[in-house]
Amino acid sequence: MHVVERFASWAADWRSQPISKDVAHHARRAVIDWHAALLPGLVVPPATMLKKALKADDPRTVALINGSAAHTVEVDDIYRDGIYHPGAPTIAAAHALGFERPNFLRSVIVGYEISTRIGALMGRAHYKYWHNTGTIGCFGGAAAAAEMLNLGKEQFGHALATVATFAAGLQQAFRMDSMSKPLHAGRGAEAGITAALAAREGVTGSLDVLEGEAGFGRAMGDNPDWEKAFAGLGRDFHITRMTFKNHACCGHTFAAIDGALAVQRKLGARPEEIEKIDVRTYRAGVEVAHYEHPATPAEGRFSMKYVVATALTHGSVRLAAFEPPRMNDKGTRALMEKVSVGLDPELDAAFPHQRAARVAITAKGRREEFVQPHRKGDPELPLTDAELEAKFMELAAPVVGGAEAKALLGRLWKLECA
Repeated sequence: MHVVERFASWAADWRSQPISKDVAHHARRAVIDWHAALLPGLVVPPATMLKKALKADDPRTVALINGSAAHTVEVDDIYRDGIYHPGAPTIAAAHALGFERPNFLRSVIVGYEISTRIGALMGRAHYKYWHNTGTIGCFGGAAAAAEMLNLGKEQFGHALATVATFAAGLQQAFRMDSMSKPLHAGRGAEAGITAALAAREGVTGSLDVLEGEAGFGRAMGDNPDWEKAFAGLGRDFHITRMTFKNHACCGHTFAAIDGALAVQRKLGARPEEIEKIDVRTYRAGVEVAHYEHPATPAEGRFSMKYVVATALTHGSVRLAAFEPPRMNDKGTRALMEKVSVGLDPELDAAFPHQRAARVAITAKGRREEFVQPHRKGDPELPLTDAELEAKFMELAAPVVGGAEAKALLGRLWKLECA
């Protein structure tokens, strides 16, 4: 049996199995977090532009817009081992096919389980040139859509096989200021629905597309051992180990932000008293969050120097950090010049399974160093339900109003599993 067939067989068989209370709770958390990311993303580009350019009268287009919006302001969830944001493409696909349907949560879980396992297996070798949220996100979108459509094993397998050849999304798309990065997530959702609908009508894919000689694993990775993708499938649910973002920027900067704030508290130093900030972290953090002098919100979110400096100045990195008053703040800009960023080989060796940073700050003639082993929001330091609710309200209320945001939050906590 080919890899996609094994995933399809598991999904179809699991359809009749009960969902544990713990897994269901984590799925609801993921859906709440997705809405928190979606709503502010819908009122800014590229979503506003896509809504003008396209007619949102088809689930695929709705999924494209919503998936893109949910990945725009950089607050969407992360599956750390897969270097991947599963929520934006996966939930967008399921949502577009029927948010109120009884199998919605189950479809989200299936999309997460299949795509995160592919993402974790492809891993660091894939991430060198590819943006996993675009490539792996196609599998999340397809699996969620196939489950929403109740596809049988054969059709489900062909949906996964077909979407594999749609998978795309280049790292270079966010190495300069552009709107391409969020489109990767939207395209994953759109492609997933397309593949599932096509499979339902009999369109076939190459069932060995993942493990074949010219397949996904070899062409876009280091030819991984696909057997490892099935370890614990159906027992160890990855959706229970998500990272929910605590800062509104690139996740590769989070350990540095958390570490810098910890050192600042220990020193008791005001921003103007800081003389030097040294950040050492893993390679992706250095290379992806690389902007030295960010001029736009997108560049700011991917500037290690800026987010560390603004955190030390204002105490947090929220959406307001990327508005003109904050971006142009003279104190923050001056503090940025005191930040140096470099590679720590030891921390790099632990990536992607651990996202750590070593931060040293000199202030008032004292130097303190701290290793931040995990990010706030990681499975080891999770956001509590109350903290997740606060995040949701902070992001949703300015868009839809406090009363509507609170009502939506209540509905999301009550989503049923079928």
